[in-house]
Amino acid sequence: MNPTPRPAPEIMADEWVNTDQDLALADFRGRVVILEAFQMLCPGCVRHGLPQAKRIQEHFDPRSVAVLGLHSVFEHHDAMQPPALKAFLQEYRITFPVAVDATRGTRNLPKTMDAYGMQGTPTLVIIDQDGRRRAQHFGHVHDLVLGAQIGALLGAPSPRNMTPSSSPDTSCDDTGCQHPLTS
Repeated sequence: MNPTPRPAPEIMADEWVNTDQDLALADFRGRVVILEAFQMLCPGCVRHGLPQAKRIQEHFDPRSVAVLGLHSVFEHHDAMQPPALKAFLQEYRITFPVAVDATRGTRNLPKTMDAYGMQGTPTLVIIDQDGRRRAQHFGHVHDLVLGAQIGALLGAPSPRNMTPSSSPDTSCDDTGCQHPLTS
C-alpha cells in the first residue's frame, strides 16, 4: 500500500454505463473504492481484472466497498465504442458502474488513465474512505493480496477519527508481544 496517500484524481468520463447518473469519487466517501481500468479487447482484463472486480463486488458489503469500472481505450478505438461496451458488459454480466474514460490526456492517453499515470490495462486502483489513492496495481494482482489490502482499510480507523486513546497499546519485548485483545 502507498505509505503517503494522496487524493485520488477525479474520474473524467465521457459517459457512464450501468448507472442512470454521472458519478464522482465524492459520491463514495466513507467507502473503499476499487477502480478497475480495462479494455474490452485486453486478454488480461477479460481473464483476470474484470472477474476479480466482480468477485470483490460479490464478496464485500456494498456499503463498505464500491466497485467501479473505467473503460480506458488507448488502442483499437473503432472496435471499442460505447455501444460495443454496453453489449460486452451485458454479455459478461458486469453490473457495477463503468465510466467511459474521456479521450486524450497529455500523454495521448485517455484523461483518467493519464491522470493516474497508468501504464496500461488491466490496472486496479484502491481508494480509501477519504478519497486517497492507497494502491495501484498494473497487471494481475493475487486475490489474497488484494483482499488483505481492502481488509486493512476496512479495519483501520479513519485518520480524522483517530485519537490517542483509539490506538491499541501494544508492547513487545524478548518474551513476545502483548496486545490488549490477546492479553
